[in-house]
Amino acid sequence: MQFLFLGDVVGEMGIQLVEQYLPELKKEFKPQVTIVNGENTTKSGRGITQKLFKDLMKAGAGVVTLGNHAWNNQEIFTFINQTPNLLRPLNYPGTKVPGHGYATLNINGTQVAVINLQGRVFMETTDDPFAAIDRLVNQLHAKGIKVIFVDFHAETTSEKKAMALFLDGRVSAVVGTHTHVQTNDPQILTNGTAFLTDAGMTGPATGVIGMEYQPVIQKFLTARPNRFAVQTTGPGILSGCVVNINPQTGHAKKVQTILIDHDHPYHNV
Repeated sequence: MQFLFLGDVVGEMGIQLVEQYLPELKKEFKPQVTIVNGENTTKSGRGITQKLFKDLMKAGAGVVTLGNHAWNNQEIFTFINQTPNLLRPLNYPGTKVPGHGYATLNINGTQVAVINLQGRVFMETTDDPFAAIDRLVNQLHAKGIKVIFVDFHAETTSEKKAMALFLDGRVSAVVGTHTHVQTNDPQILTNGTAFLTDAGMTGPATGVIGMEYQPVIQKFLTARPNRFAVQTTGPGILSGCVVNINPQTGHAKKVQTILIDHDHPYHNV
């Protein structure tokens, strides 16, 4: 069973890259499940709208995950409760959090779960991600669900690796998002869980993780607040990964990164 995952989609250029390449990637890899992180899709790079969610779905996404910018666009509160395949982090605090932290899908008779989770190191305060996912994974296993894909939206490599080892053998894949920089460490852990520290981003390639670089440099130079804007010109980058999973055991068989940019042109286009 193939899972195709695309890292944080940033701004209009990110949407355009998804629309351009996702159909071709799906023809090549023939995934049963396609997941796209869409928390940076607005023009400001913060949050998502219903139209942008529909654009990602029309381009070929089956599930859209979010992260620390989930609530930055207020429109989300008007539709997230009625949109089960748009996921916000499972461990947001509170007893009445809008939306859904995970989704279950029936793929040719096999029940599959996709989970969105957020880290706490150098991030906004959330409930303990380890405790939250431990409870949920136990519940999913009790229902006989073995194929479980986790988008762990976190800042530090240590927290991401610790989460992957904590879940090794209990979930099929832990793929990191948030830093917008693809890491070169796709691996299958000892007990069968696929892990990638960060899938990278999909959007403008020449800015600072998707933002125009001049205001970012000025903030570093002056230590004063500055308004950031998503870069809208120049070359783009598309990053992600493909994970092959045994549907009987829920263990990963293979994980590989996807990278399309100026130096890595897509061979099928």
